[in-house]
Amino acid sequence: MTLTGLDILARENFDRCRGQRIGVLCNQASIARDFRHVIEILLPLHRSGELTLGGVFGPQHGLFGHTQDNMIEWSGGRDERTGLSVFSLYGEHRKPTPEMLSGLDVLVIDLPDIGARYYTFIWTMFLCIEACVAAGIPLMILDRPNPIGGMAVEGPVLDPAFASFVGLFPLPIRHGMTIGELARFFQVEAFDGAGTVETVVMAGWWRSMSYEQTALPWVMPSPNMPTMETATVYPGGCLLEGTNLSEGRGTTKPFEQLGAPFIDGWDLAADLNGLDLAGCLFRAVDFQPTSGKWAGERCGGVFVHVLDRAMFRPVLTYLAILQQIRRRYGEKLEWREGPYEYEYLKRPIDVIAGNAWLAEAIDELRPLADIDTLMNEGVGAFVQRAETHKSYPPF
Repeated sequence: MTLTGLDILARENFDRCRGQRIGVLCNQASIARDFRHVIEILLPLHRSGELTLGGVFGPQHGLFGHTQDNMIEWSGGRDERTGLSVFSLYGEHRKPTPEMLSGLDVLVIDLPDIGARYYTFIWTMFLCIEACVAAGIPLMILDRPNPIGGMAVEGPVLDPAFASFVGLFPLPIRHGMTIGELARFFQVEAFDGAGTVETVVMAGWWRSMSYEQTALPWVMPSPNMPTMETATVYPGGCLLEGTNLSEGRGTTKPFEQLGAPFIDGWDLAADLNGLDLAGCLFRAVDFQPTSGKWAGERCGGVFVHVLDRAMFRPVLTYLAILQQIRRRYGEKLEWREGPYEYEYLKRPIDVIAGNAWLAEAIDELRPLADIDTLMNEGVGAFVQRAETHKSYPPF
């Protein structure tokens, strides 16, 4: 049975935090095995004076996931139900201010991650580490599984020239680490070991486990991440946000299905199935998004069925999709203009990819094997650096 960092602290009745004034960064998926939310667990201790909840911080999409899309900001304030101060870290501020942190003895972070560089919660944590190092406030990270596993790593590694809120430090697209491991990685690699970062490690988790094997409940960590199947394809599917293709937002299957009005799904599915990409199969679909790109218009496209997660390579698969659409439909596939996640100058596709060459390789129809070799050039060096920060064995 897998126990998250929150489960372990709850079993200890938060003894490590007794007598302290704490801040908590969390969202709606910050729950224990019994479905209790971290704030629900802490409130009785706060009301009895055994510890003090000095503030609750929320990431993108809001404290309880109420904002649907990217760059929809939200504001904090006083929570009417609990009386607690709530601070938004996706609005006027993405990094906590000294005023937000004032008086805290420790900042506790309990956030889910999806295992992809673009998922912004790890960068909210990164900015919290930076702010807490400057303020002299220790952090406590309550670790959680990487839902898409801790073994596979897939590039490209971010070029620092393309740093943004979907990548503030060089990571490959699929990083293969837990959020607690990333916290230690960032502390050492980005902040030269400054500050204090304690990770409450999980019990009963190893790198090769599927999320289902943990028997932990799944709660949507963000509005367009409804299932484990979504998380599985997301490291590739998010690339579609840099295009004029619908990535399935406004449907019940975001990132698993994609398309546009100019696509014949049957032709595209035949093209892609002919590539014999590992671990997946493509099925023609028609869909009509209710929001997002092509809202209200009928789109042809494909559904990505993952048959073998261990073999499936999401980044390579979705690069193949983009390349086949470029080959068949030419300039009808467009790279979107910004802004994208607070980046106003660079193209969204380059910000997401973490470089400018990946989109060029798609446009030039370079052999997929050559793209694969090039995008994974920096992965080996990353894995070596990351290894010393890992807490869990493979099996």
